[in-house]
Amino acid sequence: MDHSRTLRLDVDKPTNVVYVVGTQVTVDLDRTAPNGSKCFTVTCTPNINFSIHPAFNMDTSAHIPLQEHSFLLVSMTQASETENDSKLSVTFYRENKKELGKALMHLTAFEISLDVDADRDGVIEKNNPNKGSWKWGPRGHGAVLLVNCDSDSSHKKKPDSEQDFISTVKDLKDMSPMILRTKGPAKLPAGYKLNMHITQSEAEHVRVFRSRSAQLENYPLPPKLLYKYFVMEYPLVLSSEVLCQEVPYLGGEAEMKYYVEGLSFLDKDFDGFVSIQLSLLEPMYSNLPATPIFEDKVMFKVAPWIMTPNTLKPVQVFCCSTSDNQGFVKALKALVEKSGQELIVCPEYINRGDRWMQDEMEFGYIESPHQQFPVVLDSPRDRGLKGFPYMLLGPDFGYVTRIPKTEAVNSLDSFGNLEVSPPVTVKGKHYPLGRIIIGVSFPTESHGRNMAKVVQNFLWAQKVQDPIALFSDWLLVGHVDEFMTFVPAPDRKGFRLVLASPDAAYKLFTKLQKEGHGQVKLFEGLGESEEITVDDLLSNQTLEAENIYAQKCIDWNRDVLKHELGLEEEDIVDLPILFRLEDKVRAVAYYPDMVNMIVLGQNLGVPKPFGPKVNGQCALEAEVSSLMGKLGLSCTFIDDFATYHKLRGDVHCGSNVLRTPFEFKWWNLEM
Repeated sequence: MDHSRTLRLDVDKPTNVVYVVGTQVTVDLDRTAPNGSKCFTVTCTPNINFSIHPAFNMDTSAHIPLQEHSFLLVSMTQASETENDSKLSVTFYRENKKELGKALMHLTAFEISLDVDADRDGVIEKNNPNKGSWKWGPRGHGAVLLVNCDSDSSHKKKPDSEQDFISTVKDLKDMSPMILRTKGPAKLPAGYKLNMHITQSEAEHVRVFRSRSAQLENYPLPPKLLYKYFVMEYPLVLSSEVLCQEVPYLGGEAEMKYYVEGLSFLDKDFDGFVSIQLSLLEPMYSNLPATPIFEDKVMFKVAPWIMTPNTLKPVQVFCCSTSDNQGFVKALKALVEKSGQELIVCPEYINRGDRWMQDEMEFGYIESPHQQFPVVLDSPRDRGLKGFPYMLLGPDFGYVTRIPKTEAVNSLDSFGNLEVSPPVTVKGKHYPLGRIIIGVSFPTESHGRNMAKVVQNFLWAQKVQDPIALFSDWLLVGHVDEFMTFVPAPDRKGFRLVLASPDAAYKLFTKLQKEGHGQVKLFEGLGESEEITVDDLLSNQTLEAENIYAQKCIDWNRDVLKHELGLEEEDIVDLPILFRLEDKVRAVAYYPDMVNMIVLGQNLGVPKPFGPKVNGQCALEAEVSSLMGKLGLSCTFIDDFATYHKLRGDVHCGSNVLRTPFEFKWWNLEM
């Protein structure tokens, strides 16, 4: 920010000037000089620096010729101890060097800076020259602001951003600190004041609180009294109702701490940039408003919501308990404990029979240099699990949702239709946080289903995980997790894209038939109505045609993913999965969909497919175990046939995983 101002002095009386260190005062000598002035001299106290424009060699003469557009450039290097303790005078002369008049300037210098963590190292440096702007990248600058979407309050469970006061020290840690540093005389000259302000358009996205007591955060008071003291000792300074407010000047060398609270996530109509300004106002005549003589500005960027891919370490696993799925829960618990995580089971009195934990919510996180916590994104599907994501809201666990106002919610709004890739590099562009993946209708379909626009707007606005849209409306449920997932790998890009493949399934079953296993049954032991031999399956021309269609839909998405994620065929693993069309319209998995798995490090929880058994082993399980085993991954096959598969979902649909954040800091992205 350019900190300079132009003054005209008075030859009849002294001019009192309030000066801010680091700025420049320009004295217009043309307007100041009395008529007939031809030259001038300048004297000042030692702590004042000045120069002449146009430039003049001060060694040749004590009298400086007065030229058209002559200016005196004045600055000071340190704050004053008392008011008007520095002086500068300009004496004007006629052509014969006879004095015409003297303009005297009394200066009082202050150091004033509004400071933030502009270099993003967790420390608020003093007067960073880049604090008023934002730049991406490891050599970038600009402070980070978190949306205060967790709940640190003990008296009422709701996001802290919904209350306009601070009630606990934990709440302070979710806000970005900002310091007003001042140095100078004990008080400002009469009528001068410091004002902090924000624009009306940005005020709905941010609030600013002030700390009255630096010691309050460790104040030894009972909780109820401490709550009252916090509310009183951290007054609200700026909000959507208060755009401008005078802030105290403490005198001497002082620091006043402020806390900036983010209220809104990035979205279609909010790019996340928020500026806070500080002005030093100079009084005018009693009937005129004060005018700014110095302004300082800091800029924040609201942190995006970031999804976590399967390649990141799992922390907690979630599922639902229902009256009929105890076997599933038991098997999942064994897998989770084997992997070293905790299983959180949502009981039926909360889920109200809704077992689709993946569909109700998606886990992500937000991060600044000083704070990081998980944030659950609540789907607008709002079935039996509607209230569960909000129940996760708590200290350092945030909540966000997007609800359509005019659009009808459909199956594609469930978050089995929301995935994220591991980090990739595509044509030289690096995506260190991966890319979000959603499913939509085919581009030529005018009446196809799509994810709600408000959810898509939210996802696209985060920017750091540039989303990809796939064609998923060919499926009855319509979720991308029905035909794709990612698993970790020790080589190449560090992962594999796993795709459902009817072609691979027919190849496997044809091989079994040629080897003499045509009469072996799929779904053996699940009842005669379910069982079918390999020969009968391969002779079903309708099923074959339906899977040719399914393969074409998957191949379309395969090509999109290869292009958008920079993948080669060697980065893709095809699992033998068959589909069938329901009501000749949209597809569902023919047997449990092994792509719809849960990934817990090196351990995979895979739907048990009930394929044909050869030599005592399920041929489908053997094939998948072999493919995953080559990557160092271990498969545990979980029976979900009656409790999930028959209801149009599988293991991934019935579970959810909270994972550790990326080590990479989102603000270091090269955008």
